[in-house]
Amino acid sequence: MRRAAALAFIPLLAAVAIAGCGSSSSSTAAAPSDSYKSVTVTGDFNKSPKVTIPKEVGTGALYTKTIIQGTGAKLTSSEGMIGNYVAYDWSGKTSKLLGSSYSQGTPSIFVGSLLPGLETALVGQKLGSRVLAVIPPKDAFGSSGNSSEGIGANDTLVFVIDIGSTFVTSEVSGKQTSDGGGSLPTVTPPAANSTAGPTIKIPAKTTAPKKLQVDTLIKGKGAKVTKGQDIAVQYTGVIWRTGKVFDSSWARNTPLTTVIGEGQVIPGWDDGLVGQTVGSRVMLVIPPADGYGSSGASSAGINGTDTLVFVVDILAAV
Repeated sequence: MRRAAALAFIPLLAAVAIAGCGSSSSSTAAAPSDSYKSVTVTGDFNKSPKVTIPKEVGTGALYTKTIIQGTGAKLTSSEGMIGNYVAYDWSGKTSKLLGSSYSQGTPSIFVGSLLPGLETALVGQKLGSRVLAVIPPKDAFGSSGNSSEGIGANDTLVFVIDIGSTFVTSEVSGKQTSDGGGSLPTVTPPAANSTAGPTIKIPAKTTAPKKLQVDTLIKGKGAKVTKGQDIAVQYTGVIWRTGKVFDSSWARNTPLTTVIGEGQVIPGWDDGLVGQTVGSRVMLVIPPADGYGSSGASSAGINGTDTLVFVVDILAAV
């Protein structure tokens, strides 16, 4: 993620969507010597908070606290979230900033798997809430820590998260007004309550188009996706030559987050998704030049001459 380049920990730490089971808590009981309860947070919702962390070794059980009580709907385990955050690594008697969306000027998308401590802190909280989570190693990365982010095995993590809005992570809503077809692949929407995602059928005895083809199957009612935004999507990719799926976020039950329009994905995605609206389902038929080029991607079975077909549901963008 472009804005998370300095915050590479986010897909690992916040892993940021709300997945799995769990329940929220205003606080977790701990011994009287628990230094976690000495962490304080002040400031207004959606403005950078002042977080005071004691200059002593962090001790205690998982501690969560609702600093500001929101009035919106409760966050569920099946939703993704858009919100602001600040995160610290508390190691020994010192603490360091890991990242902050407030300094980015744009909220972050929370979607994916979640650290157990964050799951407990967030699921069940109301939209509009500010939540503090002081997370011991066993509720974060365990005894291994995360060396790539400089997080030691005994380090405590401190998060303050402002819960802004939510989105459904399974698929976009609405009826398909197009299913492709003709000289293009046919896209069949999933059955009701299915998590498998749409199916893609390549037309028989038809040559793949030489240029990028973009077909909006469902027109979303959200804002237009702009270059440089972070987006959350569900997608399936098929190789035209074989008709076989080579990748699918639906199969993993985990949406993808990426920056769009800035070369962090293949050109066909950048060109085909910028300008679409949030809530849309889009079919992209991508020739090699707009995909993986003449080198292909052998690990996925993609040759240098392969045209790719993607169906992409745009869930959120910030």
